[in-house]
Amino acid sequence: MVTALVAPVLLLLFGLAFPLGWLDAPDHGHLLAMVRNPITKLVVLVLVVLALFHAAHRFRFVLDHGLQLGRFDRVIALWCYGMAVLGSATAGWMLLTM
Repeated sequence: MVTALVAPVLLLLFGLAFPLGWLDAPDHGHLLAMVRNPITKLVVLVLVVLALFHAAHRFRFVLDHGLQLGRFDRVIALWCYGMAVLGSATAGWMLLTM
């Protein structure tokens, strides 16, 4: 639920408002300093992990119930949640090395 509330605001700001000049874009140095803050890194990681697992769960149930592929449920679950874990680990590594 947190991701569903925060992600649209970030997309609106960084996808429309700043590029179209509706709001003054923040300075690159300020954004970099903010992202290097450990609390901000943790918040970004939590948002990414929640979004990836939510997407994996929804995709699994679309394949299972929508396309009637229930006989492959274990393979689908392993693939979907495995990709979410891999994406989460990649995001964590990228944030740690930043």
